[in-house]
Amino acid sequence: MTLLQVPIIDISGLIFQTNNSADVIAEQIRQALQDYGFFYIVGHGIDEQLQQKLEHLSQQFFAQDVETKLKIRMVIGGKAWRGYFPVGNELTSGKPDLKEGIYFGSELEENHPLVKAGIPMHGRNLFPSNIPQFRETVLDYIDSMTQLGHILMAGIALSLGLEKSYFADRYTKDPLRLFRIFNYPPNSSSQSA
Repeated sequence: MTLLQVPIIDISGLIFQTNNSADVIAEQIRQALQDYGFFYIVGHGIDEQLQQKLEHLSQQFFAQDVETKLKIRMVIGGKAWRGYFPVGNELTSGKPDLKEGIYFGSELEENHPLVKAGIPMHGRNLFPSNIPQFRETVLDYIDSMTQLGHILMAGIALSLGLEKSYFADRYTKDPLRLFRIFNYPPNSSSQSA
């Protein structure tokens, strides 16, 4: 029996656009999607320090007591679907999850047309006021991941023989962004029983 290995594709050529690298990467993406349906990426250019900072600040947030974390609870975010939820407050297949988390999205002001119209998942984010740099780090990370998403969609478009901007021009220019940070506390099974 042969074990299949998920393809790993270095996408740095899509970012830096060296020689014919975009064509080579597009072919690798096409082959991976045709044969496996998905692939891993390396060479994505997401700043390692930004990733580490986000992890550190997230750990700081989740290390706090529940009452402190509930200062940015999801009910405050309303239709924007932003904020913190404690262990057991999300369900999977009708059962409480053994995780806690925070939801974020595009940072939109109250006067933004989508917010004024009350469109779900649009609005302001809720950030802990007691952890410096949390807001900036999360927003920088969301922006970085959004740019990476645009780069990947351009690579997928090329892999389909389409113009690089095909998806951006038609579907993904202004994507609905939802970013979640989860924590699985070691004692969560006793809290949700």
